[in-house]
Amino acid sequence: MRIFGLSGHSGSGKTTLLVKLVPLLAERGLKVSTIKQANAGFDIDKPGKDSYEHRAAGASEVMVASANRWALMHEYRGAPEFTMDQLLARMSPVDLILVEGFRHWPHARIEVWRAALGKAPLFIHDPMVAALASPDRPDGLTVPLLDLDDSGAIADFIVQQVGL
Repeated sequence: MRIFGLSGHSGSGKTTLLVKLVPLLAERGLKVSTIKQANAGFDIDKPGKDSYEHRAAGASEVMVASANRWALMHEYRGAPEFTMDQLLARMSPVDLILVEGFRHWPHARIEVWRAALGKAPLFIHDPMVAALASPDRPDGLTVPLLDLDDSGAIADFIVQQVGL
């Protein structure tokens, strides 16, 4: 499996870009999965649901399954957060996994950046940033600049970078 990421400050447009890229890459015949980094307090479950009650009772893992999908919720319960390899090992094989966030993971990525957010770009201190996708050109740019509004060109860049 090939891995490529999108990073950037909150509100920069990472998710918007990712949901444009998935169908473009799928149209090229690639099977694509995604991993999204969430804040520590996120929960896909709701109080009152049976699966929530299973976890609240102390279950280490709870799987919810239907005819259309399944989801596995794993509680760390004080154990260390999984590594990139541990998380990827739990995913089915695909051609490409797009990673949103996880800037501490050692994979190539495109930084999504907007000057309007008023925050410095991350590429300055992140050697894994292979390109910047932005409507703006920051000072000191040392990586290729991709037009954030040209999802096709960004998909081309990713495919070239991962060798697909």
